Amino acid sequence: MLPPLKTVRAGLRRTTEALAEELARPGTTTPEWTDLEWRLASAAAAVHGVSPLLCRLSTWKNPEWRQFLTSQREHVELRHQRIEGLLKRLDADARAVGLALVPLKGSALHALGLYVPGDRPMADIDLLVREDDAELATRLLLEMGYVESFVVWKHRVFKPTTGKPYAGLGEHRDTPVTIELHTRIQERLPISLVDITEKIYPRRPQAGLNAYPSRGALMSHLLLHAAGNICNRSLRLLHLNDIALLSAHMSTTDWSVLCGEHAADSRWWALPPLRLVARYYKRAVPEDVIARLERYCPPLLRTMSRRQTLTQVSCSDLWLHALPGIEWSRSISEAGRYVRNRLRPSEEAIQERADMARTQLWLQGQSWVTSKHGHRILTWLTRPVPRLDTLYVVRAALETPATATSPEIIRYAVGER
Repeated sequence: MLPPLKTVRAGLRRTTEALAEELARPGTTTPEWTDLEWRLASAAAAVHGVSPLLCRLSTWKNPEWRQFLTSQREHVELRHQRIEGLLKRLDADARAVGLALVPLKGSALHALGLYVPGDRPMADIDLLVREDDAELATRLLLEMGYVESFVVWKHRVFKPTTGKPYAGLGEHRDTPVTIELHTRIQERLPISLVDITEKIYPRRPQAGLNAYPSRGALMSHLLLHAAGNICNRSLRLLHLNDIALLSAHMSTTDWSVLCGEHAADSRWWALPPLRLVARYYKRAVPEDVIARLERYCPPLLRTMSRRQTLTQVSCSDLWLHALPGIEWSRSISEAGRYVRNRLRPSEEAIQERADMARTQLWLQGQSWVTSKHGHRILTWLTRPVPRLDTLYVVRAALETPATATSPEIIRYAVGER
């Protein structure tokens, strides 16, 4: 049995904010938490992808907490070895068929040496290919023993034909490594499409694995990805840490890709994630970058981003929101379209929901996800509704606080798309 949900909600908020402070500035005093709060801290650390980093950086001395973090770091390091092996095979196989691939986000951060093996969980390998090469890339993945699992508007998801997700709390070395194939780098904020593909794809791609054109291009992708997750209330502390680490290695030229004379007006979405990074990682973001982007961010979003916390824009906030991200609308008409889409979902949205219910462990057997849309709306209007993704991880923390879980489950459990 779960504790009262109000207690869980307050505990998640308290532990999440404490974890963010400890990761950004290690050395805070060990919290005097109850056993429930320490277990909720384990849930928050797993959801936000920072258990292995906290193992290396945190000075908190609770014995069970240290055991959990140590176990998580070991699993992540072993899993990283498998991912590295897959990337090497992808590189060799892509070279053999003349296919250019761009490993995205976590893979790129590791390639730059910003993380060492064991630091950063990776739920999957994200790859960018040109539209014209999508079928060739698909054949390559099928030959590697992968099968297409489902399709969402942003990417196609491929899973190995063998292996099962591990159900528990945290990371596990044996969890199958999925591959997400992208032909565009884009987000809906909340319905208007932002596409930065041409800034991300290499100017002179070579067969095999290719790096981002610049650190500025990688930063643009990290920020757009974070913006999409803020809009969907599914941001992770790991996203903020990625941005803070990369920021420390950015030159003025790198920043000009994001907020130069001909870029800042189209990067209005970059301000909220940068403000969140600056909230927790002091002096990580140049003040002139924030000042320049402020001029182009819509007034409502600019105002709300000043006071947002990590908890409020992540699944650490236990309650579902009826209109998550509506403040990202850039006009009254866009907000109206967003509301209409929420009241009457498109066929694409309905299919995506069905695919998630079919493929994700945390949704198995949950009547909420398969109930009629009208019933869900009525429930939202009459009482607070807890997030199933958050409850899944909280239950795992309360039942098995020192064991491990699939990073894939965690990633989809926090709603990251």
